[in-house]
This record gives sequence, structure tokens and C-alpha cells, in this order.
Amino acid sequence: MTPDRIRIETLAGLTVALALVPEAVAFAFVAGVHPLTGLYAAFIVCLITSLFGGRPGMISGATGALAVVMVALVSQHGVEYLFAAVILMGIIQIAAGILQLGKFIRLVPHPVMLGFVNGLAIVIFLAQFEQFKVPAADGGKEWIGGLPLAFMIGLVVLTMVVIYLVPKVTKIVPAPLAAIVVVAGLVIGFDIPVPRVGDMASISGGLPDFAIPAVPLTFETLEIIFPYAVIFAAIGLIESLLTFNLVGEKTGTRGGASQECMAQGGANVITGFFGGMGGCAMIGQSMINVESGARTRLSGITAALLLLSFILFASSLIEQIPLAALIGVMFMVVIGTFAWRSFTIMARVPRTDAAVIVLVTIITVMTDLAIAVVAGVIISALAFAWNNATRIRAMTQEEDGAKTYRIEGPLFFGSVSAFLELFDPKADPERVIVDFMDSRVVDQSALQAIEALAARYSAEGIKLELKHLSRDCHTLLSRAGQLMVDSDDDPDYGVAVHYGVRVGRFGKAH
Repeated sequence: MTPDRIRIETLAGLTVALALVPEAVAFAFVAGVHPLTGLYAAFIVCLITSLFGGRPGMISGATGALAVVMVALVSQHGVEYLFAAVILMGIIQIAAGILQLGKFIRLVPHPVMLGFVNGLAIVIFLAQFEQFKVPAADGGKEWIGGLPLAFMIGLVVLTMVVIYLVPKVTKIVPAPLAAIVVVAGLVIGFDIPVPRVGDMASISGGLPDFAIPAVPLTFETLEIIFPYAVIFAAIGLIESLLTFNLVGEKTGTRGGASQECMAQGGANVITGFFGGMGGCAMIGQSMINVESGARTRLSGITAALLLLSFILFASSLIEQIPLAALIGVMFMVVIGTFAWRSFTIMARVPRTDAAVIVLVTIITVMTDLAIAVVAGVIISALAFAWNNATRIRAMTQEEDGAKTYRIEGPLFFGSVSAFLELFDPKADPERVIVDFMDSRVVDQSALQAIEALAARYSAEGIKLELKHLSRDCHTLLSRAGQLMVDSDDDPDYGVAVHYGVRVGRFGKAH
């Protein structure tokens, strides 16, 4: 690694570390736990995933997506049950990695990815407005006003302007870091009355202590934490793997999804034993990192170690950083993260895809990421099935007293009804040929449809011949199997299950 690369990675890590502090504290408040619980999670999860994760340059830590789900467990059962649930969450994620379930992220369609990116950008944007509130006399929070509000808005704008202009002047220092230094210098130097990191909570503390969660080791405890652990694991993996893909697109790098699952799981197991609230990938901080030029593991490791040093040694200095600077950085992240091209894309793509983009965006903002992605995938899958179901058709030809049906389009559960409607046994001649050269038999429903077709023609006393079916079909079909005509150019592909037995290529059951 060259000295220049080390400089870029180190400065990117410093920028990320500064941005991690208010996020971790804010998410700890959301979950109803001590700020250090969020900071310890940010440090441990960031360090372990940076060391062992599947995508160098990706940043993980305490996140809002998990915090909003954790609050119910903490309020009902206490923080010790949260630590136990986080450990179990990590075990589930490790199992997902071992079983290589991470590869299924490939099944997430691009419209769902666009909706995810847009929804998360909006969530990050809305979350920043909490920093414009201060503690009220009644114990709640109230919006700041007057001169402090004007100062804060001005400093946010100044931060964004500096981030925009710095790359045009120099690339030696990451633009977000330069903006934080400039704005913090103004606020500290002129003692401008605006909220600072220390106004949220003190970040001073010691090293996290190892402790087994103080919960009864009983089946009743498992009943309490297991549903939450499954939800935590699902949300964490979905957000991490989608961020994993997004960072890959931004950097043009490849990585291991299953390795990322195991790294996330291991990080959460450890953070649960060290008093952390758990975490997953953070799209905002990941974008800050890669936009600052980071491409290796060093930036994430640096961010984690600097975050720990802030807690141990530099809390008084970090607490002086104005929230306006960090808000400005996150606003620029929002601008860079939001897929603005999706507006033009929605005008060109099918209406179903456009609806999926909008739906996933709305659900991400209104509920949570896991529900949004699952809903988007289901709707996309149903739309795909419907579109393919309407594509099946037949070209007919009569020659030498025989009628040939040349089938086009996939034959599967969604298209079997349309397939059977293509034929008219009562009006067809004594010899009928069904040619599947331009079709594909996909599932058990398709096989049953072919069997039903054979039975209909048999009842009418018509000779039926089936051509260009795969060897699997020869093995799996019973009545219709006797009607097949072998050809040297028969296709060769596997058909899915038949009464619980999957027959693979060349008819060998396995």
C-alpha cells in the first residue's frame, strides 16, 4: 500500500469516525439505551466487519433500522434481554453465512434496489431534523428557534458549500472532513451558540467490559428473545447486503456476500457480550467513506479505532463539534445517495417496475427496510409470473393430415390454463403433434398440464405426439411419456420436483 493510499484511507476513516458519533448516540436514544451502548456497538461492529467483511470500504455500526425495533424489547424486558437477543441475532447471521444464504440477494430486482436507496436516503434526511431539537423543561424535546436556529441553518449550508467546493480546489483532504474542520473552527473560535455533540450526551467512557447477559438461561427467555433476534438478523442482513451491492456499484469491486453475513454475525455476537446494541451496514457512512476515496479495509479499521480513542481520550474535544457540521455532511450524503435518475427511469420502464420503486421507497420510510424489500420482491415476482403467463402461444400448421402446434413461451404454473386453452381436441384431426422446441417445461404444474392434455386427446381417440421435450420430461411423465418422439436435438434441462423427487440431467434421480 502506497503512502498516498494510506493517507486517503486514514483521512476517510477520520471523517467516518466523526460522523459515527452523533449517529450512534442518536440511535441509542431511539432504542432506549445508554449512549455508550450505541458507541460500543459502533466501534466493535465497525472494527470486526472492516477486518473480516466481504466488501472492503463498507462501514457498519449501530443503525436506526435496528434501533426502532429494539425499543420494544428494551422497554418491556430491559437492556440485558437486548444483549442476549443481539448475541442470538449474530448466531443466526453466522448460520446464514455458512448456508450461503447471502447469494439470494441476487434475487432482489433493480427496481427494489432503487426504492431501497431512495427510501434510505429519505430516512437519513428526516433523521437529521432531530438534531434541530433541544431538551425541553417538561423532559421532552422542543425545536430550537431564534438566533441559534438561524446560525445552525447557516452553518449547515456552509458545510454543504465547503463539501461542494473543496474537490474543485484539492483532493488531498476529503471534502467532508475539511467542512467539519472549517465549521467547527468557526463555532469554537467565535463561540457561536449552536448545539454541539456534547449537548446530546457525554461520550466519555472506558473500554467495554465483557459480561454474559444477566438473563435467566431458560426456555422462557428464548421465547422472548428469539422473535426479536430473527427480526434483527433479517433487517441487519438485508440492509447490509443491499449496501454491499451499492458499495460494489460505486467502487466497481467484487466481494463475498456469505463472508459479509458471517462477519456481521460474528460482530454482533461479540458486541452483545461487550454491552453493545448490535448493528449492521450503514449506507450513509459507507457513502462518506467511498466518496472520500476509501477502497481498502484500512479506512474502516481506522474509523473504529479513532472512535474508541474519542471515547477514551478525546471526548471533551469531540463534544465541541457543532451538530450543524455533521448535519451538513449527512445532507450531502442524502443528495449523493438518492437515485435521482429513478425519475427518468420510471418514465421508461414498465408501470409495474415504476410502482415497485415508489412502493419500496414509501414502505422503507413508513415502516422498515425488511418489510419494504420483501414486499418489493413479492410484487416483482408476481409481475414476472403474470407477464410470462401471458406470453405462451402456439403457431399451428396442418400438413399430410396432421396438425402441429409449435408452442412458444414458458410452461409453468402461471401459464398452464392458457396452454390448455390453445388446443381443441374435438376439432383436431386424427394425428396431432405438439412441438416444445421454443418452450420450456418449468415445474410440476407444467408436467400435470401435459398429462391432462394427453388424457383429453386420448379420450377423443386422437394420436398425440410430443416433440422436443427434455430428458427429465421423459422420466417424469407417465401417460404422456409414452407419446414422446425422441430427437437428436431434444433440449437438456432439469425440471423441478415431482412428488418430492428431483430428477436432474440425463434422468438420474438425486
